[in-house]
Amino acid sequence: MHPRHPEPILHVDMDAFYASVEQRDDPTLSGRPVVVGGAGGRGVVAAASYEARRFGIHSAMPMVRARRLCPDLVIVSNRFDRYREVSREVMAILADVTPLVEPLSLDEAFLDVGGAVRLFGEPPAIGELIRSRVREEVGLPCSVGVGPTKSVAKLLSDRAKPDGLVHWPAAEVVARLRPLPVSDLWGAGPRTVERLESFGYRTVGQLADAELRTLQRVVGEALGSQLHQLARGIDPRRVHPSEPARSISGERTFDHDVDDPAELERQVLGLSETVGRRLRASGVAGRTITLKVRFDSFETLTRSSTLPAPTDRTRDVATIALDLLAGLRLERARVRLLGVGVSNLGDGDGARQLTLDTDGAAAEEGPGPAVTHRLADPRWERVERIADSVAERFQGIGVSYAALLDEQEDPAQVAPRREDRSTGQPDA
Repeated sequence: MHPRHPEPILHVDMDAFYASVEQRDDPTLSGRPVVVGGAGGRGVVAAASYEARRFGIHSAMPMVRARRLCPDLVIVSNRFDRYREVSREVMAILADVTPLVEPLSLDEAFLDVGGAVRLFGEPPAIGELIRSRVREEVGLPCSVGVGPTKSVAKLLSDRAKPDGLVHWPAAEVVARLRPLPVSDLWGAGPRTVERLESFGYRTVGQLADAELRTLQRVVGEALGSQLHQLARGIDPRRVHPSEPARSISGERTFDHDVDDPAELERQVLGLSETVGRRLRASGVAGRTITLKVRFDSFETLTRSSTLPAPTDRTRDVATIALDLLAGLRLERARVRLLGVGVSNLGDGDGARQLTLDTDGAAAEEGPGPAVTHRLADPRWERVERIADSVAERFQGIGVSYAALLDEQEDPAQVAPRREDRSTGQPDA
């Protein structure tokens, strides 16, 4: 047995991931201020390149404001399937180093490399190896934090940006934490920071020196205890290998409120198509289909139905989602956002039935409709997989439902990368 390395935790974070993928895939965007998101009046920035960030643009910013800050801004529509594909390439590189990889999202993950030092060297050297491989094999920059705990590694990856590595030896962590602002601690959100500062806690050192019971009275028992430990460099959380996704979903926020029932049905069909393709691309199938509706008042309703067997077929998802929509009897209600999701996921191989009769399926939330449709003819499965193959082979050209054709553009008339002028964007 060998003693455990004192700084075995790495946090790998891709730099401006979505925007970097777009700049890599389209070299004409290199060096230009690029944001990913919806270009409409209600669009928001999902990601901003570092060139765009120099203008003060950041994620979650309304696109209208981003355009004001940078008139030359290049707006690119979301390509989440593409980002997932690139993410899998990055995660495969991380898995080559250690099996202890815990993804937090598509663009960041924790690694425990304590067992890999004999093969690859000290943790900082492993971090540089990862950065080099991601750069050479995927063509993207990433930043790495190296430290004794998850919270310290995550803090350091932020300090390493863009395209760098920062390492703190375990013996120096407590002293280096003390002068930092409390906002640097993982778990201290804006409201928590505001409350802490109102009670005079402005630095990590002040939190470390605080009486625990006093701190708990300020921010609550659980959070107070957590922040008190993190301020002292204590974080017992281990790296847990990735868990399978709990759900796969798609959402669309409209530029203008929609009150046309036919248009709502068409949007649900389009979202179902997106979710179906993501299910099949991920190799999973699910039993529970959920419809999400947000009105112009920001009131949000969800309705779900659970099938007797899992499915990954677009037609099945659309049948249930449209039935749930009909059950809401929206009439002329003004809808701001629609979402379709599938949960209760399992391995797609062998999980599907040739036919699914949804009589008796349970409506899990609210007074959802009794589902009485027989779901898709099994021939739809073959049709959908052919459509998936077409979309994968011929970028920008796809096979879709006739009802969605007027939303499709002739690929021959569209530049390979252009400003997004769609009627909405996924609401991340």
